[in-house]
Amino acid sequence: MDADIPSDWLRAVLPMAVLATVAEAETYGYAVAQRLQAAGFGAVKGGTLYPVLNRLETDGLLTSAWREGVGGPGRKFFAVTDTGREHLRRRAAAWHTFTERAASLLPDPRSTR
Repeated sequence: MDADIPSDWLRAVLPMAVLATVAEAETYGYAVAQRLQAAGFGAVKGGTLYPVLNRLETDGLLTSAWREGVGGPGRKFFAVTDTGREHLRRRAAAWHTFTERAASLLPDPRSTR
């Protein structure tokens, strides 16, 4: 992740980003971590990611199932539930409102003033 982005911001948005990633398609933890890294979140370690996945599952937003691996160990796949999709929809809307309000108060570093 960009060094200028505080880690507490990442912790705050990580559950929503993980839920959004799983909502794209059924997937497993390592693939979620790769997707987050590709999106600019940096390397999200398993010790951070798996508790988030487990909490989302406990909250009924994800389901999981173990699958046999092809030429390797089995993997735990995660899928979003209908409740998870609705939660993500509401949270994404709230996030956009929140960030727009915060941005309206902060100076724009791209401004020449």
